[in-house]
Amino acid sequence: MYPSHKTRNDPGQSRVKELSDLLQDELCSLKTIRFLKSPAAEEACEYLTGVLGKSPLLLKELDLSGDKLGDLDGEKLSALLMDSHSKLEKIMLNNCDLTEKSCSVLATVLSSKTNLKEMNLNNSRLLDSGVKEICEGLKNPVCELKILNLNNNCITEGDCHVLAAALNSNPSNLTELDLSENKLGNPGMKIILTLFENVQCRLEKLKLKCISITDEGCAALASAFHSNLRELDLSRNQIGDSGVTEISSLLRNSQCTLQILSLNNNCITEGGCHVLAAALNSNPSNLTELDLSENKLGNPGMKIILTLFENVQCRLEKLKLKCISITDEGCAALASAFHSNLRELDLSRNQIGDSGVTEISSLLRNSQCTLQILRFLKSPAAEEACEYLTGVLGKSPLLLKELDLSGDKLGDLDGEKLSALLMDSHSKLEKIMLNNCDLTEKSCSVLATVLSSKTILKEMNLNNSRLLDSGVKEICEGLKNPVCELKILKAEAERAALRAKAATLDEKLALDVEEANMVAKLKARKERHALECELAAAEAKVKVYKEAI
Repeated sequence: MYPSHKTRNDPGQSRVKELSDLLQDELCSLKTIRFLKSPAAEEACEYLTGVLGKSPLLLKELDLSGDKLGDLDGEKLSALLMDSHSKLEKIMLNNCDLTEKSCSVLATVLSSKTNLKEMNLNNSRLLDSGVKEICEGLKNPVCELKILNLNNNCITEGDCHVLAAALNSNPSNLTELDLSENKLGNPGMKIILTLFENVQCRLEKLKLKCISITDEGCAALASAFHSNLRELDLSRNQIGDSGVTEISSLLRNSQCTLQILSLNNNCITEGGCHVLAAALNSNPSNLTELDLSENKLGNPGMKIILTLFENVQCRLEKLKLKCISITDEGCAALASAFHSNLRELDLSRNQIGDSGVTEISSLLRNSQCTLQILRFLKSPAAEEACEYLTGVLGKSPLLLKELDLSGDKLGDLDGEKLSALLMDSHSKLEKIMLNNCDLTEKSCSVLATVLSSKTILKEMNLNNSRLLDSGVKEICEGLKNPVCELKILKAEAERAALRAKAATLDEKLALDVEEANMVAKLKARKERHALECELAAAEAKVKVYKEAI
């Protein structure tokens, strides 16, 4: 018989594992187990087990974003995080109203010997006082935090001074810092860049999206270059072509080992592309990901960027060119400049027509093509459906004229996302098969929306998909829409299967059975009657379809 609980002992790590395994044993009736070192830690553990449905002692990541923290006292959470039995390495407190006291508690945790390596406090409305409290923890030599995310927290230039001072006093651990969507401006950015003056700085990823910097901030970045930096995100700023020129001087540096560069939405034009391409061609062997989405490149700018692929040392694997005003002309240039290292290409939200799709399709048929993800659809929902189906089918549905999602291939894909894909002008699907599926009324409503839209869909197979009357009515709403150009609708297998089953039962009933088998014969008659009802319902569905057409 198992003990009901064990408290304020120190079972050690191997015993903790055994006790945790015991809790997961399906034969174990134990609901609560206590072996932490303080009542506060026990209370926090019990509260979080109720909220999360699992003991936090079994987790390496703890997500308390939103209102999950509830009424739990910060000091009790602190006690749990600092307990030697806690294995938590990552904590998420995004979208929380963190008070100065809450931040003081987090500072205590950071100043203690824990396993914590990542802290996410995005959109948690930290005040200046809260930033100062957290910085007290960051500068403690005991703190071993590697990843700190402070996105959208109204951090100002003044807070940057405090943060930079804290990180400079304990620089050897932090590898990722996200200060995006804060009010830094060029002055705040320059202060953060002083981190790179410290030879012990280990920062590899720096995210500064939407912090209102210009070419002035880019000039400071180029002069403060640090060789450990692997990823830089300056998206949604106003750096323009002159800012690109400054960053290009960094990229030409032979010591630059930058692998990921995001310059999304920065007012970059064809002129900036010339400078950027020249810099990357002079030092091509490191960059693997480039994002120039939502800039004013057009076909001329895209063609310039594609010259990177002429360099045999080019290592680009991911290229994002969303919403840059390219047309079929740009797609033709892409097809001719294909590079075998490219794994992911995003051309969504551009003006690509049928000839552009043809160009891209010819690229995909190239035996040397290693593209795994290709996006050029008009909505995120269509893109998500396309990506999901590519994984299921092993081929992009954009290359198909027939889509077979019979059985359970549809999986967890939301019907509305599938609908978005089928209605996208780039879809060439003429036939869809959804045989042997459990189609709900909502699923049928989505199909009705597809049928009521301008598509090239000509055939729909819904054989043996157990449609309810409500589902049939939904599909018929689509069929009677003047836009619908469906030529073939198949929903016969359900009726055929019922007839076959009925025939089998008829054979059983026709046999001479002994009196001992009369019960079985009566059961067969009941089944036959139920089948007649189902068959009548199936015939009625067919009649409804015919009337709608």
